Amino acid sequence: MTLADLKKPTSKAAPSTEETVTRVRTPRRENNEILATVESLLGANRLRLRCMDGVVRMGRIPGSMKKKTWIREGDVVIAVPWEFQNEKADVIWKYTRPQVDWLERKGYLKG
Repeated sequence: MTLADLKKPTSKAAPSTEETVTRVRTPRRENNEILATVESLLGANRLRLRCMDGVVRMGRIPGSMKKKTWIREGDVVIAVPWEFQNEKADVIWKYTRPQVDWLERKGYLKG
């Protein structure tokens, strides 16, 4: 290695902004899962969800997702409404931006 080699600027490759979607988890009707958009964060692992069936529910982030997944306003999630209180739901999945784009293209997200 010469002195000229040490002074050459090294070009760092820009991180790829294009993410490829390999698999997208879709809501399963037999498990009573529906798509929802996070409207607002209420604190204490609670949030307001606008579900695709037109109902606004209070969502709960379970302990298994609490520390692993960060959920913000505007995120698209899969929610499971409670059987005994339909106005409440548990969040079980959060989609990434490329997955949301795929859902919009395929017609899962209306509006």
